[in-house]
Amino acid sequence: MTKTLSRFLYGGDYNPDQWTEETWPEDIKVFKKADLNSATINIFSWAVLEPREGVYDFSKLDKIVQELSDANFNIVMGTATAAMPAWMFKKYPDIARVDYQGRRHVFGQRHNFCPNSKNYQRLDSELVKKLAQHYADNPHIVVWHVNNEYGGNCYCGNCQNAFRDWLRNKYKTLGALNKAWNMNVWSHTIYDWDEIVVPNELGDAWGPESSETIVAGLSIDYLRFQSESLQNLFKMEKAVIKKYDPETPVTTNFHSLPNKMIDYQKWAQDQDIISYDSYPTYDAPAYKPAFLYDLMRSLKHQPFMLMESAPSQVNWQSYSPLKRPGQMAATELQAVAHGADTVQFFQLKQAVGGSEKFHSAIIAHSQRTDTRAFRELADLGQKLKEAGPTILGSKTKAKVAIVFDWSNFWSYEYVDGITQDLNYVDSILDYYRQFYERNIPTDIIGVDDDFSNYDLVVAPVLYMVKAGLAEKINSYVEKGGHFVTTYMSGMVDSTDNVYLGGYPGPLKDVTGIWVEESDAMVPGQKVRVKMDDKEYETSLMCDLIHPNKAKVLASYADEFYAGTAAITENDYGKGKAWYVGTKLGHQGLTQLFNHIVLETGVESLVCDSHKLEVTKRVTADGKKLYFVLNMSNEERELPNKFADYEDILTGEKAKSSMKGWDVQVLTK
Repeated sequence: MTKTLSRFLYGGDYNPDQWTEETWPEDIKVFKKADLNSATINIFSWAVLEPREGVYDFSKLDKIVQELSDANFNIVMGTATAAMPAWMFKKYPDIARVDYQGRRHVFGQRHNFCPNSKNYQRLDSELVKKLAQHYADNPHIVVWHVNNEYGGNCYCGNCQNAFRDWLRNKYKTLGALNKAWNMNVWSHTIYDWDEIVVPNELGDAWGPESSETIVAGLSIDYLRFQSESLQNLFKMEKAVIKKYDPETPVTTNFHSLPNKMIDYQKWAQDQDIISYDSYPTYDAPAYKPAFLYDLMRSLKHQPFMLMESAPSQVNWQSYSPLKRPGQMAATELQAVAHGADTVQFFQLKQAVGGSEKFHSAIIAHSQRTDTRAFRELADLGQKLKEAGPTILGSKTKAKVAIVFDWSNFWSYEYVDGITQDLNYVDSILDYYRQFYERNIPTDIIGVDDDFSNYDLVVAPVLYMVKAGLAEKINSYVEKGGHFVTTYMSGMVDSTDNVYLGGYPGPLKDVTGIWVEESDAMVPGQKVRVKMDDKEYETSLMCDLIHPNKAKVLASYADEFYAGTAAITENDYGKGKAWYVGTKLGHQGLTQLFNHIVLETGVESLVCDSHKLEVTKRVTADGKKLYFVLNMSNEERELPNKFADYEDILTGEKAKSSMKGWDVQVLTK
């Protein structure tokens, strides 16, 4: 049985191999001064652990493990397999990726391995075996951290051959493959498996990677294949670890916005605990990281690890302002509010060289502890030390779900025609923001999740509807569920072939409409819709809708289709379905969801008018923890609801006025 975290982790990535051993004890003293209790180590140490093939040296790693263990630190143990030593490239050139442009890479950077290289797989598993055998019995290791931030595609011969085998297994016959990809177009018919080539810039794809392609079915299958190839590497490492240490959780850190190359929902079943690296850009609205945290929590419907975050500046943004006083704690606690059971940073000690030397850390280049940044880090550590045991393991219960699906992500952004401005994540965020601003807890689910757990399911731009999904949606609504979808939905099947008979294809019955055409809005053009006697601007596209059974909630006020339906509502069985035929601006969506929220009866956590973020986690014994966050520089008033609550971060009565970036975790 896999163990769970026994305490709330506060720590992060430590790279002691970048420093002399005599500096380690002083580093640990500083970490303890900030109330850190964990360290993630051995993420990029392959060249130290195996200086030559088959020659292993764990002596330095043994020493830091002992130092941390003696200091009662929990250890997140990396497998060191994300960055490969130079000797490996020299001896086995096939481990290097071939990129989208068809160029084979050389030694350098990281994430540079071919997932289908037998040499990489062998060397990877041998290293992990040695590590697992060596450290399996160490009680201070609480999580195994496999590789690091998987991502990126390879287009080499190894991958091409493995892809052909993957396709044989999926389609069985070339006839089925040709039909699935509609290969009669442009004389693309395949008569032998070895005629299939990878979809890179030299073949059927062009433009930016994963955005332009001739044969969408081919390119989408290749993204599925590459995601599975990397997932198989993770599963290989996990199996090796579990052979020697069956109880300690095994994870890998997800990252990015979200990572387009990795299907996190498919990967989640193999993670013992979800872990996530959060680096919001300086100009990101607060609802954007909140959405990503809700996505991470929803992958397994349980708390996750915040594996990496930045104490202040990062090295990779074009502009990286300092975090303002209080902002660091607020951004970390926002992750906790949405389901994180750890707060961990990259990095614990700022490097003196390399590309990340100006990425912030607990120990900065000054190596002083009398700085504003360190005082704030220590203050957060003290608060988490007090409140962490109460927060740990508590869960979020949502009655609203937004559908986010990687196959839709891939297929939607491969669309050629109508408009080039299709952006899947931005379209989802438009709808997520409606619930964020209303303080309505929201799960971010996949198409295979159980819809019956929710009163309202929102599926913006559900472009790809795989077999059985429409029936699942129909059944959900028929039994009393509420469903919202939009333009560009119900258009293609799982191989990206269009459903005939009018859009939105298999969703026509539940929505009670059919769409004749879609008008693209050119840059700067706006079309207004009239709803509740007010007019709202739209953009991107306008569907020309024919209501069958649905009633019209809003009509276009411009263009030759003025007066026709723009938004509809359809009674279906015991439930309702809404169809939004255009990209409404924020004000228009707000007006629409005022109606939908009222119709569905979903409740906000706080009804007062305010500009604070409020979320709720519930402990195993039923205690309600309300996280109230001021994600701005402005002072704001606490909602009246919480006047007699207590802040578990301070042990004091709730403050009625919250300064910029202030956070309270309130309970009775």
